Amino acid sequence: MPAAGTAAVTRSEPVVLVAHGSRDPRAAAAIRTLAHAVAVARPGAVVLPSWLDHTAPTPVEVLRGLAVAGHARAVLVPLLLTAAYHRRVDVPAAVAEAGAAGPPMAVRVTDVLGPTDGVVDATLLGGLRHRLAEAGAGRFDALVLAAAGTRDARARASVGRVAAALGASYGVPCRVAYASAAAPTVDAAVARFRAAGAGRVAVSAYFLAPGLFHDAVTAAARAAGAVAVAAPLTGTTDLVRLLLTRITASARPVDPIG
Repeated sequence: MPAAGTAAVTRSEPVVLVAHGSRDPRAAAAIRTLAHAVAVARPGAVVLPSWLDHTAPTPVEVLRGLAVAGHARAVLVPLLLTAAYHRRVDVPAAVAEAGAAGPPMAVRVTDVLGPTDGVVDATLLGGLRHRLAEAGAGRFDALVLAAAGTRDARARASVGRVAAALGASYGVPCRVAYASAAAPTVDAAVARFRAAGAGRVAVSAYFLAPGLFHDAVTAAARAAGAVAVAAPLTGTTDLVRLLLTRITASARPVDPIG
């Protein structure tokens, strides 16, 4: 079994992207496209997508396949915007299960794509701003950051930090809204701003990929009078750059499996 330790990331070290998963096939297609874009940015590297639910393969299957193929190490990147249940429980469980049988391999799990240590990455903000510009938001008086939703208070605080940083970058107030699991809803947040006198309210999408949640957010925001609703982050060069930052972060302890 390899000893836990640190090592420089090499291009021969496979990268496994782990997405939440969705019943909507557009989401899986977007993640596969993202994996291809990361591979193009890292010539010679193996970059493989995986999903925790709804879509195959799972991270367990991908990690086991890499170990059988003779890889001694791998980098696993959670495609998550908060460090909630999936990062704290599902991802470590997948690494442990992959190591329950088969050849040994050391797996380094990176930070999530959202704020780490309370810091909002400028590249993440850049992606959100680019999507708003593409949506034709133009000038707006207030902004809503729409997220999927979570019952985890720390994760909600993380989304709040992104909203504060995004609003500050435009010099306008920004509130968080959720598609599920938490309040307020997007239409309620837009309506609240409009009732307070904001003539033009735009909605930024804190989503990685298209799907039912983003569709619902878009419909609700437009019905409430939002002037623009941004697309998810996949497809932006900023997201690829953010992933590369996570992959090539200074070496951290690895979790030996097997």
